[in-house]
Amino acid sequence: MTHSRRRPLAHLVALVALFALVGLLLTSANPSAATPQGQTQFSSSSAKPTIVLVHGAWADASGWTAQLQALRANGYEAIAPANPLRGLASDAAYIRSVLDTIDGPVVLVGHSYGGAVISSAAAGAGNVKALVYVAAFVPDEGEPVGLLARLNPGSLVTDDALLARPYPTPGGGTDVDLYLRAEIFRSAFAADLPTDTTRLMWATQRPLAASAFSEPAGPAAWRTIPSWYLVATEDKTIPPKTQEYMAGRAHATTIRVRASHVAMVSRPAATTNLILAAARAVS
Repeated sequence: MTHSRRRPLAHLVALVALFALVGLLLTSANPSAATPQGQTQFSSSSAKPTIVLVHGAWADASGWTAQLQALRANGYEAIAPANPLRGLASDAAYIRSVLDTIDGPVVLVGHSYGGAVISSAAAGAGNVKALVYVAAFVPDEGEPVGLLARLNPGSLVTDDALLARPYPTPGGGTDVDLYLRAEIFRSAFAADLPTDTTRLMWATQRPLAASAFSEPAGPAAWRTIPSWYLVATEDKTIPPKTQEYMAGRAHATTIRVRASHVAMVSRPAATTNLILAAARAVS
C-alpha cells in the first residue's frame, strides 16, 4: 500500500530530471544558445533590423520618444542608448559596445554630434547596414567636429552662447562641460517648439565635453555603408549649407524638412519616415 502511493511521485521526479538533462545537453550542443555572462543580446525573430538612435549634445535619449513609439508600432525593435558625450573616440567605443550586443542587422541613427559618433562606431561593424543622419555632423576621418561647425556662417552657437563648467577627469585632470545658455537655447536649438517645452529641454540638457570638439574623427563608416540624411532647413545650430555639404560628400539619400535643429522632435513623422525608408531599403 505504501509502495504503490510512492511510485507516481518517484516517476514524476525521474521525468523532471530527464527533461533537465535533455535541456542541458541541447544547450551544450548549441553554444550560440548561451549568452556570455554580463552580456545582453537584443534579437528579433523577424528579418527586420534593430534601430539604434543616438542623441547629440544638449539633448538626451528622450528626444527620440516619438520615433521609438512609431518604429515599434511598425514592428521594429528600437533602442536609444545614452551617449556619454565625453569624447568622440570614447563615445564611439561605447556605442560600438551596444552594437556588439545586438543579434542581427542594425540601422544606426544619429542626431547632431551623435552623427559623428555613429560614423566612427559603425566602422568595421558588420551588422550595421544603414546610417541615418538627422541634422547631424558627418566628419571624414581625422576631421574634428569643431572644424565642421565653423565651415559656414549662420550658427547661433557661438562662444558667447556657451556656459563652461569645469569637471574632474578620472586621471586627475580637468575638462570643461559646455552647456547652451538659457537666453539662446530656444532660438539656436529648437525655435519651432513651444517655449514651455524648450525651457524644460534647457533645464535637462546634457553637456558636451569641450575636448570633443577638437578631437579628430575616427574612420568614416559612411564611405562603405549606405547613408540617409535629413537636412533641417531652419537649423541655427548646424547651418543647412554645411548639412548639404556633408550629405553630398557621403552620397546620402537626402530629404529637406522645414525644421529647427531638433527635427526629430518638431517634425517627428518626417524623421520617422526617413528611418523607415532606410530600414526597408536594407531589409
